[in-house]
Amino acid sequence: MADVILYLVDRSRFDRIMAMRVEEITSGMESSEMRGLRPKQDARFHRDFDVDLEGDILEAIDSFDDFDPKVRALDLTNNASSDLFLSLAKWCSSSQWRCWEARLFLYVEPSLSNTASKDLDFTSPLIWKEFSDKLSRTDRSSFSESVVLDWMSRREEMGETMEPSEDPMILPTMNSHRSLSESLFLFIQEYRKQDLHLLVGKEYLDSGEWNLGGSPISGINEVLNV
Repeated sequence: MADVILYLVDRSRFDRIMAMRVEEITSGMESSEMRGLRPKQDARFHRDFDVDLEGDILEAIDSFDDFDPKVRALDLTNNASSDLFLSLAKWCSSSQWRCWEARLFLYVEPSLSNTASKDLDFTSPLIWKEFSDKLSRTDRSSFSESVVLDWMSRREEMGETMEPSEDPMILPTMNSHRSLSESLFLFIQEYRKQDLHLLVGKEYLDSGEWNLGGSPISGINEVLNV
């Protein structure tokens, strides 16, 4: 089961790095000097380690067959450029949040107005805008409690027990839903109050299909060049 992964990206830093020459990015990653351009990490959340992303960025650049190292990153048109753009967006993130897609459905779906289809596309910016707007009208405790109650109701509708004596996983699962929903609330709250862009994708999803601030990564250079 694939995870949905969210990042909060400092768009001004991302645009700054995208405007740099590829040779500058390469040199900065190799020398670790680019670490000064990463936003401060939000201690409440995990994010990718510097060294791991440095490796991903250098690997993405090495995958280019033929290019001018003096070209700006945003001017790259290589088919592999989406891998680089995605890694640079992650580099400019302050925090990351992730969970199984099936669980995320439980947290997000009740807040959406149109849920005729259960196949929600969590990379759609419209879903996250509506979800964020809904959370702005409640508090963390109320949201988390509503998630747990909705989960309990769904189990009962399917004829599943809610007795811990019959299913020892009931309480751990309930606590997990409560913890994850609370952290998601805090994550979205941070997204609303800061000048940050939401980067959304999934495990195993092609890098070009990730969405940053309402635009797919595959077309981000076109947006920046407008």
